[in-house]
Amino acid sequence: EVQLVESGGGLVQPGGSLRLSCAASGFFVSISTMNCVRQAPGKGLEWLSTIDIGGRTTYTDSVKGRFTISRDRAKNTLYLQLSSLKTEDTAIYYCRRGLTKGQGTQVTVSS
Repeated sequence: EVQLVESGGGLVQPGGSLRLSCAASGFFVSISTMNCVRQAPGKGLEWLSTIDIGGRTTYTDSVKGRFTISRDRAKNTLYLQLSSLKTEDTAIYYCRRGLTKGQGTQVTVSS
């Protein structure tokens, strides 16, 4: 069974950092194209970043230079490092493989 479990969210002040984790089971993150998306209150899903099978990464403009996607083959886990956080980054963050996504982890940026 394909499963994704996100963790690492929380409350952080503007300018702060968080590392989100997405533990995968039922498939290998290292040979999959993985996406990170988020959903802010009252808004739809917003694509943030992709890491493809070859390790190439892409980002939406609003997070470029602030967020970094990576993966750990041994732990079969995807990571999204969030830095220089802004209040508008407040959202539920998800990892996704195709149409499968986890339950999400809440990130709240507030002073």
